[in-house]
Amino acid sequence: MTQGQMGSAGPTGPGGPGGPAPRRRVRVVLVDDHRMFRTGVRAEIGETARTGVEVVGEAADVDQAVNVVTATRPEVVLLDVHLPGGGGAEVLKRCAPLMSSGEGPDHESAEAPVRFLALSVSDAAEDVIGVIRGGARGYVTKTITGADLVNAIFRVADGDAVFSPRLAGFVLDAFAATDTPPVDEDLDRLTQREREVLRLIARGYAYKEVAKQLFISVKTVESHVSAVLRKLQLSNRHELTRWATARRLV
Repeated sequence: MTQGQMGSAGPTGPGGPGGPAPRRRVRVVLVDDHRMFRTGVRAEIGETARTGVEVVGEAADVDQAVNVVTATRPEVVLLDVHLPGGGGAEVLKRCAPLMSSGEGPDHESAEAPVRFLALSVSDAAEDVIGVIRGGARGYVTKTITGADLVNAIFRVADGDAVFSPRLAGFVLDAFAATDTPPVDEDLDRLTQREREVLRLIARGYAYKEVAKQLFISVKTVESHVSAVLRKLQLSNRHELTRWATARRLV
């Protein structure tokens, strides 16, 4: 994601190169099932003296995320969409009291609300819309730069919504629509990970490129492709590409 895609979160904002010193410290929890990715994000944003961002916790699945967020009460949670245990939508559902009223599950605390910013490899419309309906304040993809991510964190902490223009369009279209989109029974047969692999393969990515994008092995990519072809009753990746294109998934 380029600097222009982040709108007003420019390079002179908190933590940006050459920008002013952060006006305050923002406490953040990282939720992603890939440890190496969490390590990379922490390295990019976790130098508190430079960025103003303090990473106070990490989680790799839904249960861990709910426990860590409840215990630490960060200002912002960076949330992956696809997680073991029900995905980002389940985290949002179980943490709803922390977002809506600033109270914990026991309704005894009165702290500031926790805000969620989705950070995912997926740019699929249904993923974006799902977490926004669940209460997330924004959605950025993992191609975002470290400086832009810091700026996005500060904006979300301030109550702003942060999207790239393409993803914002999904949200505007979804909330402007008067009819519920039809259910695609074929697509519903696929798991979230299989949908991710499907989109990347349909876009022309090689297996090695898909593996790198999704932080999985090439063998795992091959297994997912085989499962997709079997479930959709397709013979090869060319038919898969035509199938995905017809449904505007690429």
